[in-house]
Amino acid sequence: MSAKVNVFREGGVLVLELNRPDKKNALDRDMYEALIAALEQAAAEADIRVAALRGTGGVFTAGNDLNDFIAALGALETFPALRFVRALAAFEKPLIAAVEGDAVGVGTTLLLHCDLVYAAPSAKFKMPFVDLGLVPEAGATLLAPRLMGQARAAQYLLLCDAFGAEEALAMGLVNKIAPAEEIWPLALDAARRLVQKPREALLATRRLLRGAPAEILARIDAEAECFSRALKSEETRARFAAFLGGKGK
Repeated sequence: MSAKVNVFREGGVLVLELNRPDKKNALDRDMYEALIAALEQAAAEADIRVAALRGTGGVFTAGNDLNDFIAALGALETFPALRFVRALAAFEKPLIAAVEGDAVGVGTTLLLHCDLVYAAPSAKFKMPFVDLGLVPEAGATLLAPRLMGQARAAQYLLLCDAFGAEEALAMGLVNKIAPAEEIWPLALDAARRLVQKPREALLATRRLLRGAPAEILARIDAEAECFSRALKSEETRARFAAFLGGKGK
């Protein structure tokens, strides 16, 4: 069986490839653990200069695998999603993403932690947390207004409107739109260019651009506390049941 997350080297680039196309690359417990381990590897190995994310099957990721997530509700503190977004926020090296198709939930919020994002025209972004009775995660309530402005952040986080590649480009979430067959070569070329830069200058510049992670980590923890409370509500559980029931029709 193929791994649900393929991790491999391209010179000084560590590639993290979501590989569950039959489930639109929805993230389950095993995938989160694999992504955390890959980020830890990239952080620890000096010859890895950049990490790059992509999905297989023409989709980036449909977000959390809700069936897997619901199964973990009795012991949510052991579910690795929170550790993953904290690892993203603490990651100190450049992070690049190539996005095709759906980027739902964490599939959009993780991009807020990326330095360069390349998207195909098919890319579709959505953060449907409130629609499920939840609150956003990954520091999105802090990072989205900074990137998009308050009005657009409210539109996408409160109304949960979807938006496409052109909108993502206009607001600065995406660096460039290119045909699907070109976005990974573009991302990999950018990663290889970063590998060639002077290491300390690159890391220092990224750190200054993004700021200290303490504020983002604190917001992630505050979101997680609200998220945990929301999961205990009857309204949220009913929303989950309706969503999963609708998918089965």
